[in-house]
Amino acid sequence: MTKVQYFTAASLDGFIADEHNSLDWLFEVPHDGDDGSWDEFIGGVGALVFGATTYEWMLGQFPEMLSGPEKWREFYGERPAWVFTHRELPRAAGVGIHFVAGEVGPVHAEIAAAAPGRKVWIVGGGDLAGQFDDAGLLGEIPVHLTPV
Repeated sequence: MTKVQYFTAASLDGFIADEHNSLDWLFEVPHDGDDGSWDEFIGGVGALVFGATTYEWMLGQFPEMLSGPEKWREFYGERPAWVFTHRELPRAAGVGIHFVAGEVGPVHAEIAAAAPGRKVWIVGGGDLAGQFDDAGLLGEIPVHLTPV
């Protein structure tokens, strides 16, 4: 079975985003891009899952994703993505984005089929991760501490 992984950053008091739904705090922390950890992690990922707020935040931070696939692919490569939403959202250009609504269980098989032998990454959305957990589909939650 394809493993679903919720890999995200959170503050010690349990928040992923600030009061404005922003992840800017995360980018204020120095990152060592030469340690290979990102390449190792993303290399094991076959498909992505976003909550609507995380997806919208990405497009807000990197609006060039709406006009071409280059920036999206810089982060996520050719991996297909599912965005769970109940509203109309703009589509990142030139990448495999699937907008879905409803319970995660019925969509899980489709997502897992797109990632044979690799993991499904819940990119963001604590509530969405909870839905996968409630459905018995969440396999891993790696924990990394980063001081801010």
